[in-house]
Amino acid sequence: MDLGISGRRAIVCAASKGLGRACAFALAREGVHVTLTARNADALEVTAEEIRKATGVTVTTAAGDISTEEGRAAALAACPEPDILINNAGGPPPGDFHDWDREDWIRALDANMLTPIFLIKATVDGMMSRGFGRIVNITSAAVKAPIPILGLSNGARTGLTGFVAGLSRQTVKHNVTINNLLPGPFETDRLRKTMEGGAKAGGRSIDEEMELRRKSNPSGRFGDPEEFGAACAFLCAASSGFMTGQNILLDGGAFPGTM
Repeated sequence: MDLGISGRRAIVCAASKGLGRACAFALAREGVHVTLTARNADALEVTAEEIRKATGVTVTTAAGDISTEEGRAAALAACPEPDILINNAGGPPPGDFHDWDREDWIRALDANMLTPIFLIKATVDGMMSRGFGRIVNITSAAVKAPIPILGLSNGARTGLTGFVAGLSRQTVKHNVTINNLLPGPFETDRLRKTMEGGAKAGGRSIDEEMELRRKSNPSGRFGDPEEFGAACAFLCAASSGFMTGQNILLDGGAFPGTM
């Protein structure tokens, strides 16, 4: 299926590994020229070269912390007029809300709410003036079903979701859509990190905890990041202009609700 986005330009945040990397690859396979951001310059360049060799598209990199003004400026300097923006940042650590102070909350809000908003602010007007734009925010299944130990993530990402719900209805008439992808358990480094607490509490190894979680999912497995990337590319398609303000849950059926 031709998604109609070959030759477009995209910024993909936190793209050196995990779900961001998968989204970058999926877009590149559709002929999209990608600008990748990540904090680790070495890992970022490895991913960039892999994408170049696999797809032949132009890949630029902007190493830095996207949650800072400097990191965002570097990404926008590398790709000042993106047609596609994939907002993504590592989630805050799990824990007990009694232990979090104001600075913990500010860091979570900066990374998972304010940074996507600032990047949208910097790019959406240009998208509207050119008559095409696709913005996808990678949030979390916790927006749909909060996870108690991920309170920082629950709060920050839900704040972004509320903001997008309003803005996305204002931009769609200009063929600029804004949607959220809500990942459940995907086979990533982040998933292993969040399972450390459960493993310790149950006296199990991380691998044992992972296997228990796989079996508890209705699908009997974790998601493959490539599946997530494919969903992201679909939302960025030229033919996806009538879908905006949506929260698309990819969790193997773990959420038990009807809607």
